Amino acid sequence: MNTPGQGFEPASGDGPAPSEAGRAAELRTAYEGLLQIRRLVNGPSGAGVPAPWELRLMPRAVALALEAAGIPPSAQDPGGPRTRTGYRVGSAASGEGRVEVTWLGPPGGGAAEEEQDRLTACAAALERLGWVCLLYRGPRRRRFLEVEPPPAP
Repeated sequence: MNTPGQGFEPASGDGPAPSEAGRAAELRTAYEGLLQIRRLVNGPSGAGVPAPWELRLMPRAVALALEAAGIPPSAQDPGGPRTRTGYRVGSAASGEGRVEVTWLGPPGGGAAEEEQDRLTACAAALERLGWVCLLYRGPRRRRFLEVEPPPAP
């Protein structure tokens, strides 16, 4: 839900599961706003590439794109274990200008077995919006997506 004066906050996969009350309408409005901003500021590229604000707030923009695509975010109790399986968007270990998308869930919940298929679906949703996604295998053989903006023309 909206926090007064803050606007819509997409689910990053860290924190409690988003409240369902009114969220679908807020999500639709936020996503349509993202596309409209792209059309207005990107010139001939239109909605096909990220807008400048998305590059400054990449984790938020990527989380909005994933949530709008209907991909579920992970969730966890404050300071506690994960309570729901889904994506998690965070800063990339490889440096600025990139974010990392992982597929996480409760212990023993099977997230590791489904991560390749689910991260491939995340990449497809993001690539449709102009993001560049690379699937890697990291520590403990867990996969993750590294997401970055397209190269400048």
